[in-house]
Amino acid sequence: MRTPKTAARERARAVEAVRQRHPTARAAPDGRGPRRPVGRRTGLFLVLFLAVTTLTLFGVVMVLSATAAASVSDTDSAWSLFRRHLVWAGIGTVAMLVMLRIDYRRWQRLAPAGLVVSLILLAMVALPGLGVSANGAQRWLGIGPLTFQPSEAAKLALVLFVADLLSRPSRPIASARLTLCPVAIITGTMILLLVVQPHLGAIMIIAVIAMAMLLLAGAPMWHLAVTGLIGSGMAGIMVGASQWRRQRLLGFLDPWADPLGNGYQPLQSLRAIATGGPSGVGLGSGRSKWGFLPYAHTDFIFAVIAEELGMVGTMGVMALFVVVAVTGFVVALRAPDRFGMLVAIGITAWIVTQAVLNMGATMALVPVLGMTLPFLSFGGSSLVVTMAAVGLLLNVARQTR
Repeated sequence: MRTPKTAARERARAVEAVRQRHPTARAAPDGRGPRRPVGRRTGLFLVLFLAVTTLTLFGVVMVLSATAAASVSDTDSAWSLFRRHLVWAGIGTVAMLVMLRIDYRRWQRLAPAGLVVSLILLAMVALPGLGVSANGAQRWLGIGPLTFQPSEAAKLALVLFVADLLSRPSRPIASARLTLCPVAIITGTMILLLVVQPHLGAIMIIAVIAMAMLLLAGAPMWHLAVTGLIGSGMAGIMVGASQWRRQRLLGFLDPWADPLGNGYQPLQSLRAIATGGPSGVGLGSGRSKWGFLPYAHTDFIFAVIAEELGMVGTMGVMALFVVVAVTGFVVALRAPDRFGMLVAIGITAWIVTQAVLNMGATMALVPVLGMTLPFLSFGGSSLVVTMAAVGLLLNVARQTR
């Protein structure tokens, strides 16, 4: 029969065991696990949280401004798309808070299973009757009125898997057979599944995620150089073998050659940016979203910001993404362990690369790749998964040294 002293000693040992596994965790009295988010509110955590929150709230405002025309054309209400965005933003907020409360180390053991599930979902998109097509691309899975884009979840699955692989002591980074080759095989498999959809933007982001994590893990530069050359060659072959990809590239190089076809979106986007000038035409007063600029509320919301809020608005958005980039990089350098370091750099590379490519396409600096601007664009899958990834990054930021 246990005495009160024996029970107290057992609880103390259980609490100490939790603390040994997660030294920064605040364990519950019964020793079952963290009661509050692990770690502490560091300066890096607060800066990153404020930057992401500001971007998300600003995105809600801009989606309200940009979706009126599209909502009216789809339904009888000018609020339909905005209400959907509010729902997804709420779900994304919950996902971020959940990821913030669970110690990031616990996801390490689930990384292989998550990768397998993401690959299965990517393959299911190509199956007739399961994949949902739109605008010549088949990138979604549909369940009734709801659609989901598996490529978004694949980004997070890749980050966790590569971080788990490269953080194992049994896999020295100098051994290409044990580290570079498995990462290249998994990344290449994802890319092949995305080529079928096709989704060039996601392909570029996934490649950057893998390369950034290998670089910070300390992979030999000549390994990365050879891998980069092979990847660039395969990308060139992929573009050359497809007529629509060649047309998309030529439309980016000379949009005036086909102003009503492949050059239409870049030209309309540039017109919106030029109309905005230094201070913009006023929030809600832009004209490009009224049918002149296709997908103004998704791929080209940055152009709506430029038109309505001018250079002031666009520079503010760019500054916030710079804050996210710098803070995420510092979090990676100060992470308490190798797994946390790689998770932080993978998520940061993902968000920053997607933002740069989206804004670059809006300003006709890169081809239109069909991707959203993180936290700002309308898009359920992208917003929810990105906010969940940020919750994971914030979890690492709370535990920085």
